[in-house]
Amino acid sequence: MAAGGMSSGPNTMKPASFDSILSAAGKQIPAKAMDKIKTIENKLAAIRDSSQMAVVFIQLAQVWEENKQLPVAGYYSAKAAKLENSKKMLNFAGQFFLERTGETNSTQLQLWELAQAEECFQKGMELDKENDTAQIGLATVYVARGETMKGVGMLRDITQKHPDNIPANMMLGRLSIQSGQFDKAIARFEGILKLEPNNVDALLYLGEAYEGKGEKDKAVEIYNKCKEIVNDPGFIKSIDEHINSLK
Repeated sequence: MAAGGMSSGPNTMKPASFDSILSAAGKQIPAKAMDKIKTIENKLAAIRDSSQMAVVFIQLAQVWEENKQLPVAGYYSAKAAKLENSKKMLNFAGQFFLERTGETNSTQLQLWELAQAEECFQKGMELDKENDTAQIGLATVYVARGETMKGVGMLRDITQKHPDNIPANMMLGRLSIQSGQFDKAIARFEGILKLEPNNVDALLYLGEAYEGKGEKDKAVEIYNKCKEIVNDPGFIKSIDEHINSLK
């Protein structure tokens, strides 16, 4: 059961530019949509009030999103969030960019998306230094970009202040699996399960950690518990196939 990919070292490649992303996206949408975008851009050029600009940036984002050009949509949503100085909107925009990194094989685009996410989360932390969501998001950016220890340090700071913070503990547990520190991972996920006994993600990673230790019987026991919680035939079939692969 894979824990999901995270970068193993800093990437020296330069990120894509927004101009190149915008140009490529413009070639993927119909002329009618492009006309609508130009109309909104003309409206934007005449506005000086930042709150009104934010509304128009959101309109731009919606058109790009409707046409499935999500990186561009995220860019304009983030511009609106910055103008609004909204912690909630900035966290949403940062997470939006993080999610996009899994949808492309282009390293340059991924690096651009990570840079956008970083900017959103940093701005969110400027508005609220105790913003755990932004801190975890920023730590995720660092880890994905190969700055693992920097991200781990942030996550540990969070769990020292808030031992019951589940997202931070989940990520630290996943990183422990990646680095082969299975006992540490087990402790993290068992701690989460004391708080949320039916947290299926924590159970799956706990099973993976026991697999890593070579305790396959324990892993199978945990995977069977997942089947009891998730009443979905596709999920159960996948779990059964994985269990059979361990025999």
